[in-house]
This record gives sequence, C-alpha cells and structure tokens, in this order.
Amino acid sequence: MNQEDTAPASQADVDGGLFAAVDIGASSGRVILGRISNAPAAGGPVDSGASVTGGIPKVTLETVHRFPNGVVEFDGGLRWDFEALFAEVLTGLATAGRVAAVRGETIISVGIDTWAVDYGLLTAAGQLPAQPYSYRDDRSRAAVARVHEKLDPARLYATTGLQFLQFNTLYQLATESCLDGLQALLIPDLIAFLLTGQRRTEETNASTTGLFDAVTGEWATEFFTALGLPTDLFPPLIRPGETFGTLLPGIADHTGLTPATTVVAVGSHDTASAVAAVPARTENFAYISSGTWSLVGLELRHPVLTEASRAANFTNERGVDGTTRYLRNAGGLWLLSECQRTWARSGYAPSLASLLTAAAALPQGGPRINADDPAFIAPDNMPERIRAAVHTGGGALEERPAAVVRCILDSLATGYARTIADAERLADVSVNVVHIVGGGSQNRLLCQLTANATGKPVIAGPVEATALGNIMVQARATGRIIGKLTDLRDLVAAGTALERYVPVLAGADESPLLRPVIAES
Repeated sequence: MNQEDTAPASQADVDGGLFAAVDIGASSGRVILGRISNAPAAGGPVDSGASVTGGIPKVTLETVHRFPNGVVEFDGGLRWDFEALFAEVLTGLATAGRVAAVRGETIISVGIDTWAVDYGLLTAAGQLPAQPYSYRDDRSRAAVARVHEKLDPARLYATTGLQFLQFNTLYQLATESCLDGLQALLIPDLIAFLLTGQRRTEETNASTTGLFDAVTGEWATEFFTALGLPTDLFPPLIRPGETFGTLLPGIADHTGLTPATTVVAVGSHDTASAVAAVPARTENFAYISSGTWSLVGLELRHPVLTEASRAANFTNERGVDGTTRYLRNAGGLWLLSECQRTWARSGYAPSLASLLTAAAALPQGGPRINADDPAFIAPDNMPERIRAAVHTGGGALEERPAAVVRCILDSLATGYARTIADAERLADVSVNVVHIVGGGSQNRLLCQLTANATGKPVIAGPVEATALGNIMVQARATGRIIGKLTDLRDLVAAGTALERYVPVLAGADESPLLRPVIAES
C-alpha cells in the first residue's frame, strides 16, 4: 500500500469513515481510499458535515490496489479486457474493505472515474456479448464521412460543442452493425451497473459522446434519430453528486463491504474529476491535466459554440457543478512512455530522472513536432516515428534518448502554450496562472518549459488530482463536507504541497531541474 502525501491526517483526527475511488486510466488503474479528517483551522474545530470554509478538513489518500490496463488485440480489433478490468476493481474494493475493517472504519461510498468515449453494449439481461472496443482501434475512421453526410459538422458543433476526434463515441457507434436489444454504457457507468444493477449515464462522460446538448445538458435526441440510433440507446443521465444505488448483495459478499455502501456519481470522466481538484484561488486560470493525454483549457460558466471555436477544434465538456471544461485534447506523456518501452525492449532502461536530467542539459531551440498528430496515437517504435516527423518538417533529431526526450517535452510545452493562447482568444478571457495536475506535475522539466513557453507562472500539483476530485464529490454527496466547487478547491490548496515555476526568458541559463522551486503555501 502506498500512503500519499496529500494533506496528511493522523488517525485520531478521523471521524467520518472512508471513501473509495476507482480511478482507471488507459494504461493502469488504482483503488484509492480517501479519509476526511477533522484537522482544525484557525477558526476552530470542524464538526462532521461542517462547511469547508468554517475550518479546513484534510484529505488523506491511500492507494490500496494498483493494476495494469491496456488494449489487447482480440476478435478483430483493439479492445479492452473488461472482464479482467472489473475483476481488478473487485479485488481493489475487497482490499479496501479489509483495510477499513482492520482499522474499525467503514467505507461509506464508492466513486468511479475512467477515460472517455468508449462503451460496452449490454443485453436486456445485463450480459456483455463482446469486450468493448478501445478508442485506439482504427475502426471509426471510415465512419466519419458517413456521419457527416447525415449531420453537418457545423450543426454537430453548434449543439454539442465537441471537438472533432475520429474516435468520438458517435463515430464508433456508426460502425455497429446491429444495436437491436442492446444498450450502450460508457465504461465507468458499465462498472457502476455491475456494482449496483442500475443503468445510468453520468453527464461529464456523456458530454464526450457527440450526442449530448452542451446548452441544455440533455441528450440531443435528434442526432440519435438522424444516425438511426435508438433514442434510448444510452440510459438516463445522472449528475455528479447523485447516487447510482447501493451494492448488489453478491458484490457486497464478494468484497466484504456492507450492502449499504452507496455508489456515488462523480465526475466519471477522469479529467472532470481532475479539474474539480485544481487548487485554483482565482477564476482566471488555465489547467493542464497531464498524463497519457494532455487536456488543456479553461473552466467556463457557459460553452463556446462559435464557428471560430469549431475551426480551432476546441471542445466543450461538462464539468462538476454544471461548469464547462473548454479545452483541447493535446499530445501527452504517452509519447515519452512509449519511447521508454521501445528503448527497454532493446535493453536500454534508464530511470526517468536520468533521462530528464540529460534532456535538461541540452540547449534551447531544438527540434519540435506536432505532438497532437494522430500518427502518434498507436503504439510501437515511438522514437523512430518522432525522428521521422522531425525529418518531414525539414529538421533533424539525434538518435540519443536525451535528444528525443527534450524534443517531446519542448513540443508538449509549445503545444500547451498555443492551446492556452487560443482558448483565451476564443473565450475572450485572460488567465494569469497555469495549473498542471496529474502525473505530469511531477515532471519538473515539463513544468519549467511550460512556464517558459506560456510566459505565465505554473503551479504544479496535486499529482492525484483525479482521485481527490472523485473523493471530494463523494464526501460532499454524503454530507461529510459542504461547499461550492471553490470551497473544495480551497481544501485541496490548503492541504497539498504545490510547486511554482516562474518563466525564464529565452537565452537565459535554463537548468530547470536544478533551479530551486518555490513552494506554494
């Protein structure tokens, strides 16, 4: 088990039970226990259920189970091994239950977040006839033109506000030969169904399907009809903070959790949960949820549905509390992890820290690629593809790994800066700070290069933003904490060790890994 450093609390402070976050990404998953403690603030002690503004509760995270995840070639395509994935979820919940029992505590609720767009098809009897396809499968490419013949892209965007990506759910659905008698459940909702028996669609993930109205917050039923899809293909919507139900008896028996344990809808799109935990103390912030992918954007009160926004390929996705996550999917650390995997196969497996140190020592102004290029979506031999992209652009890239790593991180930082500038222009707002959350917040070279590229200070952390957002929504839903989204963020900011990076002028000595980092209070 791994005790995270996020907002530590002593056992004596605990008075409200535990929350379990099932947090699954495209390459790995975890089950994390969250504890809300009664650590008093200057205003005095905080009673259970008191407002987070009356005193600052502390959130402790403890990872009790980790497991791999990844696509497999099966039955003619790239699919998720969902049976194995759900078995790992049950193992994690059982482990969490044992940890809680040993301490004499109770798990109050469970929240689930995963990646977006992918779905499983269920029969009326609740059976899964086939393993869900992965968005990395290329099957939907050919369906794009057919969809656009029936629904003009401008009309799609004016309603859904969704960035065009060839693997968006509506394009995947257009490849299905027969949907009679089947119902589509997005991956986190499919897990919730197997835990509770209740079929619902959580709205932050629904907003990534291309079938969700960004203004009304409801299904765009006319699009189902235009595409020949059943209007009840997806279950009814559920919003973060609402409850799916309690555990099925068999699940409670298998995991050792009490039958009264509830499954709470959180921001089931992992980015929605991550953004909910951005420790922003101002409304004028940009965020980068940095992991396998990078999700780069702003939090707005209303979607931006202009033609200029569509041309720039920005997306409007639902956030917690009805906010709009105005963002663009950008390249991410998938490029780096795939390079490491390729090098390891050839017998070269240095630590990430040594790779970053070597990359940091290289001079500024090296070659860059378009890290968003779909050519980098599929796995296998990433270093060679990166060198080929540099060559196609008229440049050259050394073969040594440090040069490839520096090219990746320079390219990501440049892309981040471009995306944030575009978002500010299109949404007619100005931001004064960039928050990087998720795994990329630990990459000091990436954080410093992002500050340099954007010309804005970067605040890095928390690493476990997704789990924090997941657990805080559960805690609020069950009355353990009370407050608006800003109050939840104050809780994160008060209890997390953050790092601040200041832009360095071009031409100045970089050494970003060696420069002291200013800790945020």
